[in-house]
Amino acid sequence: MRSRERVALSRPVADEVRKTTCYMCACRCGINVHIKDGKIRYIEGNRDHPVNKGVLCAKGSAGIMQHYAPARLRAPLKRVGPRGSGEFQEISWDEALSLATEWLGKVRRDDPKKLAFFTGRDQSQSLTGFWAQQYGTPNYAAHGGFCSVNMAAAGIMTIGGAFWEFGAPDWDRTKLFVLFGVAEDHDSNPIKIGISKLKKNGARFVSVNPVRTGYSAVADNWIGIRPGTDGLLILAVVHELLKARKIDVDYLVRYTNATWLVIDAPGTVDHGLFARDGDGKPLVHETVTERILPAGSKGARAALSGRVQLDDGRFAVPSFQLLAEKYLDGKYAPEAVAKETGIAAETIRGLAAEIARVAFEEEIFIEQPWTDVNGQRHQGYVGRPVSFHAMRGLSAHSNGFQTTRALHMLQVLIGAIDCPGGFRFEPPYPKPISAHPTPHGRAEHFGSNKPLSGPHLGFPRGPEDLLIDEEGRPNRIDKAFSWDAPIAAHGMMHMVIANAHAGDPYPVDVLFLYMANMAWNSSMNTAGVIKMLEDKDEKTGEYRIPKIIYADAYASEMVAYADLVLPDTTYLERYDCISLLDRPISEPDAVQDAIRWPVLEPDRDVRGFQTVMLDLGARLGLPGFADNHGKALYKNYADYIVRHERRPGIGPLAGFRGLNGDRTGRGAANPDQLKRYIENGSFFSAHIPMEAQFFKHANQAYQDFAVRMGFFDTPQPVTFQLYQETLQKFRLSAEGLREPKAPETHRQRILDAFDPLPDWYRPLGEALLDRNEYPYHAITQRPAAMYHSWGSMNAWLRQIHTRNPLYVPGPICDELGLKDGDWVWVISHHGRIKVEAARMEAVNGSTIWTWNAIGKREGAWALNTNVPEARKGFLMNHLIHELLPPQADGMRWSNSDPVTGQAAWYDLRVRIERAEKGDNVIEPLFPPVAQPEPEPHPEQLRYGQEWAQ
Repeated sequence: MRSRERVALSRPVADEVRKTTCYMCACRCGINVHIKDGKIRYIEGNRDHPVNKGVLCAKGSAGIMQHYAPARLRAPLKRVGPRGSGEFQEISWDEALSLATEWLGKVRRDDPKKLAFFTGRDQSQSLTGFWAQQYGTPNYAAHGGFCSVNMAAAGIMTIGGAFWEFGAPDWDRTKLFVLFGVAEDHDSNPIKIGISKLKKNGARFVSVNPVRTGYSAVADNWIGIRPGTDGLLILAVVHELLKARKIDVDYLVRYTNATWLVIDAPGTVDHGLFARDGDGKPLVHETVTERILPAGSKGARAALSGRVQLDDGRFAVPSFQLLAEKYLDGKYAPEAVAKETGIAAETIRGLAAEIARVAFEEEIFIEQPWTDVNGQRHQGYVGRPVSFHAMRGLSAHSNGFQTTRALHMLQVLIGAIDCPGGFRFEPPYPKPISAHPTPHGRAEHFGSNKPLSGPHLGFPRGPEDLLIDEEGRPNRIDKAFSWDAPIAAHGMMHMVIANAHAGDPYPVDVLFLYMANMAWNSSMNTAGVIKMLEDKDEKTGEYRIPKIIYADAYASEMVAYADLVLPDTTYLERYDCISLLDRPISEPDAVQDAIRWPVLEPDRDVRGFQTVMLDLGARLGLPGFADNHGKALYKNYADYIVRHERRPGIGPLAGFRGLNGDRTGRGAANPDQLKRYIENGSFFSAHIPMEAQFFKHANQAYQDFAVRMGFFDTPQPVTFQLYQETLQKFRLSAEGLREPKAPETHRQRILDAFDPLPDWYRPLGEALLDRNEYPYHAITQRPAAMYHSWGSMNAWLRQIHTRNPLYVPGPICDELGLKDGDWVWVISHHGRIKVEAARMEAVNGSTIWTWNAIGKREGAWALNTNVPEARKGFLMNHLIHELLPPQADGMRWSNSDPVTGQAAWYDLRVRIERAEKGDNVIEPLFPPVAQPEPEPHPEQLRYGQEWAQ
């Protein structure tokens, strides 16, 4: 298309075009909002925006219907009937905030941990986390424990970054792209743009996913793996690469801990830990002088193998030797894993051979001199043009942490991290673990009217950093950072309501949720969670969870169970900050952040949640929100964005800092900062110099750039941790060799799951069941046109999906005599659902699946009670319990990854049976949930003068 034609297509058809940031999924694309007569006319992509470059998906375009949704809440609400009754009274904001302050103030004075504050898929966690820290409760986290903590924790602990918001494939240069477990809504516009580049450049695209839809449908090769076995496939590829000696030895020696010596002294407190000198530096065996030296010693040629004796008489071996011995074992051979993975041995060999061929025979070299952190000058960047990307298909299993570590190890072994053509870091990553905090929330960290001494979430360095009391009991309501889930870096939101209801480890007085639909699609065991929210103490007659405050923009299923509802704005009516302190939108070549701003003013009595939090913080007198006289420090969230500093000169936004707006990263607050962002299209981008763009983990120019930008105060290079010492420390505790010692009840679980080298074990929920009784996997995927609950009440998006059938592989349909439109029972160890079936061939033969987030409870979201979403749309959640089946001793573990606490949504095993012909309505069919009276709206929603007014 010629330039003149592009301009013509973009000619405004409204009074004004306002540029802001989309919120219809987590991509955070740039959008142009066309406004006429004070109403939104339509929304298009911003072609100047670095994330989407003008591309916009159905969700983003349908933001107009999100803004005008009849489900919008219109005023604060106080419950006046039983929970779930929908009986509310509209109240003023003064009354709502006074009531919230009264409830929260009493808890803070009496026992701050009795507040559980958890947020859903918001994008302001640097603010909400800071608020909870200043309040003093240990009980805070966001949705990451549902979604991606395995992805984040495994990546950060292994390479200092992770897939998704912390890194991306080098779309322009990669020649082989392998995608694991990514649904098509995920990072959708950037991935679509990237895949189009792959196709244009002739690169090969391989998708590993049980289901062939979306991205997988356009892949050159689809590998229909059995759910939960990706780690085994990856380790079989590693086996083949090691056997063929197709690894980048120079890269391993320079940038990883492959040469670090691991102590071999079974039965001692240091067994399996790195040998270190008196300054704590890890030791290596130098091959020329045959001396033991600190890693990084200038001129040293460190060995990758060989058993050596240390000065203290103990023996040690390089970690790479342990790695090679482990994965060269025949149990990782393609033939040995073929049955478990469902992938033929020749396919696995072919994948390994293609990875090796592209990495080493199609090497890229970019002539750009650069200097590494050891002072060595390089003439250019060597690139291994193989890149990987992964998400929930790996993450949402109880073995997902180790599986994701295995994938990062594979990238490292071929030298494809942050090089041309490989996976590339996005600032402010990479960061070593040492640059991250440890979690705070021990008893000594909190007390009445005192802030926590540090942030809630972080990375334990060992068992000594767990948040447990003197008797080993959890200090957090979700049991994150306890022996149950020691490295729960994003918390365990899926366990909060069940634990609070049980009073285990203690009851709570106030449950405060934001945009977390825990009464429906954001909970396992949905019917059970609803009962927990309604349940009363038999002796007192009071609710087991005494008070629930809920904030949301829409009348979701959760609203009916709140005692106080704080109505949020839509994303087009408020300020938001997409911050480098939180969830960045950087690209590998540029530092980027963005804002949202009120392109329209609210026409209801609603307030942006972030501004409400600032108001509550001031009313409660929280440090950082009120001064010594109790006066609010910030007028609203816009004021906070501009004037708040996390460290001197470091605030929520990196752009247009300094009194004149000419500073980047570090600088004084600029009162015109938001104005400058709006003038720039609501984003800021700072290019990374070419000398600093690659090998960021060891590139001195990048490290200096990161210090100038304020990511660090001193350089923080990253050594890739193929062998993870932190995990070995937990194993030593489980062996009773290290303090604090793991409880007897947890020891075998830790020994099994905390291997310091990436490992594979059968998903826990699957391993505890008879696979003959429950022969099929059952998973969900998100469709491209939906993003959780809020998308499937959108008038435009509902025209794409109004129901979700159960997709059943053809051979299973043949066995059961099923055809499209037949109804079946899906049965797990926990429950049963009746749903409509549809035949599908492009799916793993032992896997049934459906789209998630489409099924609705009747009465919610201002939808009619007989809508297809409620009668033919369904949730798999009813089949999943938040606890695993009981063991022989009665112990029931959380249905989570034992390392990180990631919710194991995808471990579900089921059987299916044909249903008798009947009314063709889903079961269970819950009674309609009563909701606050919605805004009047016509039966037919369309954009037009009569509706817009």
